[in-house]
Amino acid sequence: MRKLEGRVAWVTGAGSGIGEAAALALAGEGARLVLSGRREAPLAELARRIAAAGGEADASPGDVTSPPAVAGIGRFIEEKFGRLDILVNNAGANIVEREWHRLTPAGIAQVIAANLESAFYCVTVALPFMRKQKDGILIHTASIAGRFVAPVSGAAYTAAKHGVVAMSHSLNMEECTNGIRSTAICPGEVATPILDKRPLPVSQEDRARMLQPADCGDLIRYIACLPPHICINEVLITPTWNRGYVAAQARRI
Repeated sequence: MRKLEGRVAWVTGAGSGIGEAAALALAGEGARLVLSGRREAPLAELARRIAAAGGEADASPGDVTSPPAVAGIGRFIEEKFGRLDILVNNAGANIVEREWHRLTPAGIAQVIAANLESAFYCVTVALPFMRKQKDGILIHTASIAGRFVAPVSGAAYTAAKHGVVAMSHSLNMEECTNGIRSTAICPGEVATPILDKRPLPVSQEDRARMLQPADCGDLIRYIACLPPHICINEVLITPTWNRGYVAAQARRI
């Protein structure tokens, strides 16, 4: 029997990258998927692929930076399944104009909303299900930028991802007695479409050496399949060819 049979998993930012990979991995373990994101077409296509492989998935599009939209997805989950076992809080975004000399209030608001506010909103929908069940797991895609400060990610993104890590740890502090576990995943560079927002283009050669979405999807699957008495609080995962380390070595030569 697959480890997640009968479980319901909600994946945000499921239209591409880590979210798409996580949805496929969880479906492979038998979870029933609710797929969220702003763009309906890729969600519908992903749901079709999961169904073609013998799984079950529903596209529930919405802007998770909007509390009413998040509440609407929660109502869909309640009406369709009446339970929620796994939340993969994966929605996120960055901007090109991320350095302080180019950063604007509008850009700050966009990044904080996409990466931090959305995560909080989705948790508030998930927790009532999980408290009632006395069981559930929250998995948040943070970033290595949520642990270490460096210019490449920009101040707003770095601050938002630090907030996601703090949010996750606070959930374990308050919700452990309800059987709820929370994990912050902090990946280094992953070859996803967010790289297209980098101020300096990233080559295909460099992308091939990075973590791939499927690597993170498999990690999310592993965490979701752990027994309820185990909580993985935080995971730092990077590519072996770590461009930051390589650059540091070059400077010492």
